[in-house]
Amino acid sequence: MIRAKNTVAMVTALLWLQLWASGAAAQKFGGTLVALHQEQPQSLSAHENTSISAVFIYMPMYNNLALYDPLKAKESIETILPELGSSWSWGEGGKAVTFKLREGVKWHDGKPFTAADVKYTFDLVRGASKTRLKLNPRRGWYANVQEIITNGDHEVTFKLKHPQPALLALLAAGHSVVYPAHVPLADLRTGAMGTGPFKLKRLDPEKSIDLERNPDYWFKNRPYLDGVRYVIIRNRGSRTAALQANQADLSFPYDITDAIHQQLSAAVPTLVMDKNSSNVSSNLLMNTSKPPFNDVRLRRVAALALDRQALIKGAFKGLGVAGGAMLPQPLGVWGLSAEDLRQVPGMGDPAQEREKARAIMRELGYGPGNPLRITVSTRAVSSYVDVAIWVVEQLQHVWIDATLEQVESGRWNGQRSRMEYTLAANLTGAAADEPDVVFFEGYACDSPRNYSRYCNRALEQKFVEQSAEMDPAKRLKLVHEIDLQLQEDGARPMLRHAVGYTAYYPYVKNFLTHQVLYSNYRFQELWLDKP
Repeated sequence: MIRAKNTVAMVTALLWLQLWASGAAAQKFGGTLVALHQEQPQSLSAHENTSISAVFIYMPMYNNLALYDPLKAKESIETILPELGSSWSWGEGGKAVTFKLREGVKWHDGKPFTAADVKYTFDLVRGASKTRLKLNPRRGWYANVQEIITNGDHEVTFKLKHPQPALLALLAAGHSVVYPAHVPLADLRTGAMGTGPFKLKRLDPEKSIDLERNPDYWFKNRPYLDGVRYVIIRNRGSRTAALQANQADLSFPYDITDAIHQQLSAAVPTLVMDKNSSNVSSNLLMNTSKPPFNDVRLRRVAALALDRQALIKGAFKGLGVAGGAMLPQPLGVWGLSAEDLRQVPGMGDPAQEREKARAIMRELGYGPGNPLRITVSTRAVSSYVDVAIWVVEQLQHVWIDATLEQVESGRWNGQRSRMEYTLAANLTGAAADEPDVVFFEGYACDSPRNYSRYCNRALEQKFVEQSAEMDPAKRLKLVHEIDLQLQEDGARPMLRHAVGYTAYYPYVKNFLTHQVLYSNYRFQELWLDKP
C-alpha cells in the first residue's frame, strides 16, 4: 500500500516537472530582479540558520533533493517536485526511501554533484558525522534516519527507524539544501557553493548582495533572469519609500503592514499586494522549569486571560488568525477545526474566560490586593514589543502585575535559549506546515528550540506515533489530539498566526507567496516582463 501510494506521487511529480519545464511562449530572458532586504545575515550557512533573512538570499544558489512547487501557493505533500533527486521510491514498508539523482549536475566551481554530497549533508544535519555545525536547529527533523546509504554516484537511500511519510516534506523545505562535501563549512558561512540557478557574484556588507545567472545550470533554459540584487535597507520606512519610487521590484517577504499597504495602494495602484499567511506565530513562552509557571494552573490562567481576537483586530488590523500549534485551516493542512479551537483556553467569550482565570487565581491565593508580580521579556523589535505590551495589559485582568523588559536583539536568542526569563512574548517561524517540524522542533523535551522547556514524555511518544502513521485521516486525528493537549497544558499559547503582504510590480512574473514563509525563493521560474 505504501509503495503504491508513493509511486503515484512520484509519477505525478514527474508530470508536474514536465509541465513546469515546458514554460510559456511569452516568457522573456534577461534582466536583474532587485529585491529589498532588511539586513545582511550574520551567516549564509543554510543548515545553521533559521532566519528568513538568510533563506531569502541563499535559496537561489542551492538545490534540494525535492522542492515545493513554486507556482502553487499552498504547500503539501502533493505539491512536491523533484530537484536534485530526479525521482524517489519507498520500500521496506515505508522505512526506506531511495532517490535517483540527476546526472551531469555541477557545483558552481565545476566539480560534479554526487550521492556523496547528499550523504555528507544529511549526516551532518542529523549529527552523524565527525564534522559539526556550530548551530544545528534542525537536527531533530532527521532523528528518525537510521542510516544514509549511497549506491554509486547517482543513488542514495535514507533508512528509517519507523515509517515517516513526512520525510519528503522536510527535504522539500527551503532550509534543506544540499551542501558540497568538498567545501569547508567555514567557507559556506561567508559565501556559498551550490548547484542552483544563481551564483554569488558580490557581497558588499551593509549595502547589497549580488547574484548572477549560473550558465551551467542543470535545468535547461533556466533561470530566466541574468541576476538578483538584494538591496539592504534597515529602516522599514526607507524600504517602503524605495519600493514606492520603483527603486526595487520586490519587497522583503511579508514586510508590508496594513498601514504600508494603504500607503502604497494609494501611491502606486498597480503594485501587486500578495496577501498570505507566513507560518510565523506570535506566542507566549512561559518558563516551565521554575516557579511560578512550572504550575500548569498558572499557565492556564495566562492562556485564559488573552483575548486573541482583540489582538488580531486591534494591533494587527485583521492581519492574523487564531489557532493552535499548527497553522489553522484553511490556510494550513493540519490545523485545528473551528470546533476544536473553541475548546482551547482563551478562545471562548473573553469575559467568561477571564472569570475562569480569576477563579483559579483565588484558589492559588491571589486577588486584587495580592497580585502575582512577574516580568514579561521580549526582543527590542517593534513586532515583538507591540505584542508584549498587549500581553502586559491583558494579564492585569486576572491579577497578574507584569513589568516589561526589552532585550537587545543581539542578546535575545541567547537569553531565551538559556531560559533567563519568566514569561516572554515571542515570534516563531516553522519552516514547513508539517507536524514533524512543529512538534519535534518546538515541543520535544530535548529540542534546542523548545524555549519553554515544556516536557511531556507520554505526549512526545504520540509525536512519534503520528509521524509513523501512513493513513492521512488517522494521522490528522492524532495531530489534532496532540495540538489540543499542548494548548491545555499551556506549552506555548498561540496568540496569532501572522498574515501579511509581499509587494511587487506587475512586470514581475511567476512569483507568488506560499502559506509558509521559507520555501519559495529559488527564482528560477521568475521573469521580468519589461519592454
